[in-house]
Amino acid sequence: MTTYWCEHAWLPGGLLAGVLVDATDTITAVSTVDAAPAGAERLSGVVLPGFANAHSHAFHRALRGRTHADGGTFWTWRTAMYRLAARLDPDRYLTLARAVYAEMAVAGVTCVGEFHYVHHPAGGGRYADPNAMGEALRQAAADAGIRMTLLDTCYLAGGIDTPIAPEQARFSDGSVAAWADRIAGQRDAPHARVGAAIHSVRAVPRADLAGAVEAAGARPLHVHLSEQPAENEACAAAYGRTPTELLHEAGALTPRTTAVHATHLSTQDIKLLGGAHTGVCFCPTTEADLADGIGPARELVDAGAPLSLGSDQHAVVDPLLEARALEHGERLRTGERGRFGPRELVEALTSAGHAALGWPGGLLAPGAPADLVAVRVDSVRTAGCRPDQVVLAATAADVHTVVAGGRVVARDGRHERLGAVGPLLASAIEELWA
Repeated sequence: MTTYWCEHAWLPGGLLAGVLVDATDTITAVSTVDAAPAGAERLSGVVLPGFANAHSHAFHRALRGRTHADGGTFWTWRTAMYRLAARLDPDRYLTLARAVYAEMAVAGVTCVGEFHYVHHPAGGGRYADPNAMGEALRQAAADAGIRMTLLDTCYLAGGIDTPIAPEQARFSDGSVAAWADRIAGQRDAPHARVGAAIHSVRAVPRADLAGAVEAAGARPLHVHLSEQPAENEACAAAYGRTPTELLHEAGALTPRTTAVHATHLSTQDIKLLGGAHTGVCFCPTTEADLADGIGPARELVDAGAPLSLGSDQHAVVDPLLEARALEHGERLRTGERGRFGPRELVEALTSAGHAALGWPGGLLAPGAPADLVAVRVDSVRTAGCRPDQVVLAATAADVHTVVAGGRVVARDGRHERLGAVGPLLASAIEELWA
């Protein structure tokens, strides 16, 4: 057992000073003391529960800093993404994803939801192990020392009333039945759980949605929703309803479902999502990078939809910045400050994200996974800030110690097992684009 003394710790009841956390792989006890006892590991600053990155496409990290020269739109960015996807194989994906998850770990992420749709060889066909690409991702998370929910994605069409294009062939199993058969061969592991995803109403036709929901069973189910106005327009033209209404019709809106982005919603959409207690995952830095827009976060939460956060295409891997961007987006959208206070932002970063991925955690409490993220309050960014407002001042550069499952996985921006993360990323990305 290890005892951590936290200068300040974010407990379920609020921020307290002088907190002892006793831990094995889970937290066994939490108490307060006047001074750190001998033998305790000291964690200065503010200690938060481990962050959950509820929406990741690991391979998109190789696009960072490569898609800005000609402006364009989400749809032109997608063309570059297809070119990148065509270069992946299980070995290359393992190398890249290991580095990406290490980047997350040093930023405080201890659990990730990987929205996984690059299933098969380029051009179609099957690997000898039909889940080889997913296994590469699971191994990458294990190597980085973080937990994962592999959100294996059903992808059947190139768009509404549009067949699969050649560059999308490796994403598709051909039918819901074939997708369900393939994911049935996956099993949970101590560090990895199996989830499911419907890519979008563009990629899963109306006739197949209910079958995909049924095949997902009791797994966490995620879906891209209304990221772009063009998706809404195509759905309305084809089906006479919004994507949210289409998912509701198919029985997809439940408390185990998370709608990702949920940017362009009607008042009725918000009511449906909140009434079903369907979670929503905002990815503010990606939504800004791709010019997607700013979704109605406050309205969704007030309607009853739990809110989590993700880094999606990894334009930035910085959970603290994602939280701040959520609040800043609300301020820009409404002209009001304080739409989400520090407590709600921490919840979105931690417990809500874990719940969306089907994991316990995101709390500094007995029985929870021993995941701790220590943030400096004496850096050039955080010096002078109130500890209870650090989430609105700090960035990932201020994360100095990360504990996942009771083990230190990162210190001062360096991964304990994998070393400096920058060279890992550079090598993996250069190999892909060579």
